[in-house]
Amino acid sequence: MPTAETPLRDEFAAAVERVADRTLAVLRDGEGTAALADPDSIVPRPLLAAVRVLGADLFAPQLLTGAEPDGTGAALLAEARAAFPAPAPSSAEAALVVSWQDWAARRLLARTPYGSAPYEPAGPAPEPLPGPQAVGWQAWSKRMAQLSALALPTLDGPVHEAARANTLDLARGAVRCMLRRDPTTAVRLARWLAWARADGRPLRLEIEPVLDRIRLAGDGTARSLLELTIAQRLLNGVTG
Repeated sequence: MPTAETPLRDEFAAAVERVADRTLAVLRDGEGTAALADPDSIVPRPLLAAVRVLGADLFAPQLLTGAEPDGTGAALLAEARAAFPAPAPSSAEAALVVSWQDWAARRLLARTPYGSAPYEPAGPAPEPLPGPQAVGWQAWSKRMAQLSALALPTLDGPVHEAARANTLDLARGAVRCMLRRDPTTAVRLARWLAWARADGRPLRLEIEPVLDRIRLAGDGTARSLLELTIAQRLLNGVTG
């Protein structure tokens, strides 16, 4: 039964799609910045919430061309993170995922004027994620899919070390998701595999056919298309 919160959730979800679509357009067209909002106007809360959700991926067009995060996007992300603090986690595992997503955003904001107080106070790195040896490859690959926004050039840390060391488990997760007709999770794991290959790691799975299949049978959302395009750009190599 619909509730009063349903229209608000739908509005926020639509905003995430708009921000992802604009970021995707910048990535495809080679423009400088996403220009998501007029810097002289009040940014609508749904837009801020969407920017909070996209996080590090907001800077994918710059990072994939060897550039630094742009100031306009950084200002918007800093404002979004101030307006929407990290949500209360549903579990310790979910809290760790959110912490690593925030870590990525902080690391990129730190390269801009918006990476220090009062915009973005520094914080310690989160605890490492339990590896597949501890929780099993299925649970681990699910967490890695939730952290696909970390699979970007110039970001590196314990999550990336885990990806380097466990490419077979990433491949298992991607294949399992394809068999289960879950292309949304599959493309996020394929993105990690593309990142690992760009990092020089040998893989146990041919990524190109997976991306081709997702391109044909994916959910068609702008956010998934953004993941797919980032994965393809990682395979093609970072320029700049």
